[in-house]
Amino acid sequence: MKKVEIYTDGACSGNPGEGGWGFILKYGVHEKSMSGYEKETTNNKMELTAAIKALEALKRPCEVNLYSDSSYLVNGFNNGWIYNWKKNGWKIKSGDEVKNIELWEALYKLAGIHNITWIKVKGHSTNEYNNRCDKLATDIIKKNRK
Repeated sequence: MKKVEIYTDGACSGNPGEGGWGFILKYGVHEKSMSGYEKETTNNKMELTAAIKALEALKRPCEVNLYSDSSYLVNGFNNGWIYNWKKNGWKIKSGDEVKNIELWEALYKLAGIHNITWIKVKGHSTNEYNNRCDKLATDIIKKNRK
């Protein structure tokens, strides 16, 4: 299996509001970056979407270290929330439906294809790739405002 590193970030101007996501995929000396925009969304949706788009960019199953500053995303896997939600019909303990269910379902499917290690990084700090992803996400929002 190929080993890749993925950095992701999502941003929202207003929450809800205009949103952007960005990712950087690293394989050896190669890098691929991408970003996208949604007119009306939330920050959490953009964080999840960034991870989905990055994982969808992989052409075959890979060993992935996925770095994100989103506790929501990383804890969803590392704390086992997603597996409990799936087991409980995508419901949380209160019986309410999981928010952003369609995005979590997509991530669950992608996690079944790739061997992913979910790594939390501090946002807006010294992590070069997280900062670059943040810029991708915020720049696409600015670009779409014009």
